[in-house]
Amino acid sequence: MTASSAEAVHPRTPPARATPAGESVTGPLTVMTHHLQFPTRGEADVVNLTDEINALLRQTDLVAGTVTVFAPGATGAVTTLEFEPGAVRDFQRLFDQIIPKDQPYRHNVLLRDGNGHSHVRAGLLGPSVTIPFVQRRLALGTWQEVVFVCFDDRPRDRRVVVQLMGVERT
Repeated sequence: MTASSAEAVHPRTPPARATPAGESVTGPLTVMTHHLQFPTRGEADVVNLTDEINALLRQTDLVAGTVTVFAPGATGAVTTLEFEPGAVRDFQRLFDQIIPKDQPYRHNVLLRDGNGHSHVRAGLLGPSVTIPFVQRRLALGTWQEVVFVCFDDRPRDRRVVVQLMGVERT
């Protein structure tokens, strides 16, 4: 198949175009660091943090910037997800399928604590997300929520760091 005939079958997608510049806000950078604490049930328990993050943002005078949510520890992770029972269960099932609990993890052999799968799952998903905010609103999609996932094999009390960096309206 030649390049021209391939294009006829799979036409090119037009290149992305930048939208006109949005509102610019300048001024001194402010950094605020907070902690959220909450219990988890373990085994891929998904906890929605969005309302608490929005509340922290509303308590500031920041109008534009970023929020970083970071999970200290080796068996928790942070991501975004549509937080509804079906999507949450599908998400949990994905980790059961790709990183099963009953595999011979070297971590379990060396430390004899049985949560090797928890470390691998958390490492794959990652400990943080960064979300822009514009005009005091998180730039999340309609159904997108910020969630913490406890991959450990038992209930735990957890803490995440929420750092807001931005500028105030002048």
